[in-house]
Parts: sequence; C-alpha cells; structure tokens
Amino acid sequence: MKRLILLLFIVLVSCNKEQPTTFSEPANLEMLVGVDGTKITFREVLYKHKGKKILIDFWASWCKDCIVGFPKLNQLQKEFPDVEYVFLSTDFSQPSWKKGIKKYKIKGEHYNLPKGMNDGDLVEFINLSWIPTYMVIDEEGEIALFKATNITDKAIREALEDN
Repeated sequence: MKRLILLLFIVLVSCNKEQPTTFSEPANLEMLVGVDGTKITFREVLYKHKGKKILIDFWASWCKDCIVGFPKLNQLQKEFPDVEYVFLSTDFSQPSWKKGIKKYKIKGEHYNLPKGMNDGDLVEFINLSWIPTYMVIDEEGEIALFKATNITDKAIREALEDN
C-alpha cells in the first residue's frame, strides 16, 4: 500500500505542468562570470535587457547537442534580431568556454556558471538536467517559456513571436 501511495505521489508531481513565471530570489542572486572575468548577478543580466525579449541558452563547449543546434540558433537570431541572446555556459574550464565562443562564432552576451550544471541556485531553480536548455523571458521580465531542450521546439518560436 505504501508503494502504491508513493507511486501515485510521484506520478502526480511529475504531471504538474505549472511553470514558474518569475525567478526565485536565490536564482536571481546567482553569480555569473563575464568573458572579461567580472562577476554579475543573474538579476543584473536580466535588468540589462529590461523591456526586451531574451532568449537564454544554457550550453557548454563540450556538448554535442549544443554545438549541433548553433546553426538553427543563428537562423533564429536572423529572424528575430530584436531579441537579446544570452548564453550561460556550464563549462568548468573558462579557457574552453571562451574558445567555444570563438570556435562556434556564437553571437550574443556570454556568461559562465562557475559551479557548472549540477550546482547553484539558478540551475537548481530550473532543474537543469540537460543541455542545451533554452528559456524565453518576455519584455516584462517574466518567464514566457520555462524550458525547452531543442532549438527547433515550436514553443521557442511561439514565445519569441508572442507580443
């Protein structure tokens, strides 16, 4: 009986489709590292783009799926030039992260999550278990698309088109 109740609980929790529309305070305070080595909170990054749509790409230089998706992401950048593109790398090696930006010619604003994809308040908030992961933030600073793992996901385009 206990197993049945536990199984039912797991099913109900996993079926919960409610997605957050704002970031938690700890996630907002997560420290990121800029390409130039400066530290900035995630909230400050979002604030820099206040009033604009933002596509956030969680990626790493060693991630094959991330690399394969860059040409399609470049196409989105051409189709939606007014969107801000923010790339959050989960690389532990900052030299590898910076080489990846140049090698794959990734255009946008770049930051590193120095704790990687398995630790930190921001990755915990979004339950980052796979990269690439994409999020869309609307002009009011709310989460329009909580999580997509494929750049061709139609929900990304819909969130970018939605006014």
